[in-house]
Amino acid sequence: MPSRRTLRIPLLARLSVIVLCTVAATAAAVLVADTWMPGHRVLAALIGSAIVAPFALAAARAFLAPLLGMLRALGGTVISYRDGDYSFGLHWSRNDEIGELVAAHNALAEVLRDQRLGLVQRELLLDTMVQHTPVAMLLLDASRRIVFANVAARQLLNEGRRLEGTALEDLLAITFGSLREAIERGGDGLFTAGTGAADEDEIYHLARREFTLNARRHELFLLRQLTRELRRQEVQTWKKVIRVISHELNNSLAPVISLTASAAELLRRGSTQRLPEILATVEERSRHLERFIDGYARFAKLPAPRKEAVAWAPFLATLQMQVPFRIVSPAPARPGVFDGAQMEQAIINLLKNAHESGSAPEEVALRVTREAAHFAIEVADRGSGMTEAVMSNALVPFYSTKRTGTGLGLALAREIIEAHGGRIALSNRDGGGLAVTLVLPA
Repeated sequence: MPSRRTLRIPLLARLSVIVLCTVAATAAAVLVADTWMPGHRVLAALIGSAIVAPFALAAARAFLAPLLGMLRALGGTVISYRDGDYSFGLHWSRNDEIGELVAAHNALAEVLRDQRLGLVQRELLLDTMVQHTPVAMLLLDASRRIVFANVAARQLLNEGRRLEGTALEDLLAITFGSLREAIERGGDGLFTAGTGAADEDEIYHLARREFTLNARRHELFLLRQLTRELRRQEVQTWKKVIRVISHELNNSLAPVISLTASAAELLRRGSTQRLPEILATVEERSRHLERFIDGYARFAKLPAPRKEAVAWAPFLATLQMQVPFRIVSPAPARPGVFDGAQMEQAIINLLKNAHESGSAPEEVALRVTREAAHFAIEVADRGSGMTEAVMSNALVPFYSTKRTGTGLGLALAREIIEAHGGRIALSNRDGGGLAVTLVLPA
């Protein structure tokens, strides 16, 4: 049903009517008093004003009282809004400026109520998700006391009991020693939790983040179970290893078996002209198989690096004798400290990959730069680069996009540089090509 519209009378018009009526009434009272007491106009004016004053005050009170009451109501609802209570509404029956203000105020209250309801529902959903996620969460305040722990954290660390208010040191004193060690190391890391039996231990990943909440520093610990995922990845890795080894063995053994059968048939016939060619092919396939197995053995049995000071200029000259490349900038004067043989093996693998990328040989370049606390060894090419999918798996052992690749070149380079305390980074170059950087501590 449509609302009934009332005539809009502005406040100024109401006030003007009251003032005009007061002035008219005062003038009338003065005239009457002057008629009764001619010649005493001042006294007549005072008597007339005294007669009209109570009525004028009553009219002003009748005009101002509702306004003052509404202003007090507005102040009260604003205080309620500040306290988070949006359940109040106001009513003003007159169609004037105050009515417009009340309507706007009520509309604002409706918007705030809807927003508060939506926020409460989102908070409830978020709390439900946080409480029932399998990732254990611990939130610590600046004094390293636990201010929040979800269900997974309570079950993992305190047999389901509450942890809020517990000091982190007290919790670490009664929980897994591996978790305490992971936290003391700083940063993210892995730890095991279980009874101590190797087949019953669970592997967890610890992630920690610092942030400011309510102007105070807080730290968040996330403990995620990785056992199932790691075991699945382990099985997938073994399957891939078996596939790669089977593929290489078949590629070498099949022609060897065929050639030896041909050689036996030739010997039976007394024809030996093709025997040198057959034996050379058998030898080539056997040596290829030997190199393949040797590569796997080196990856599996990489010894600890024997670090020593190595001058860069002669080291790079030795590399150029084995694989051609272009040196982009002069080598640093300060020598590096690393295992020369292992680092040579890692860089040669990168250079061979660069030549096999489709890059022109003269575009394969190497640069060694000295930074504040490390050396950066960059091998760059102008090949086809890597897609995101390939780059995300490029450092995984046995992963290769080449038809005859073993997937060990980049993986071995990563093993060597990480054994030296460094890291490896891959990035596509502007204009095409790939850059592989080995970051070596100085």
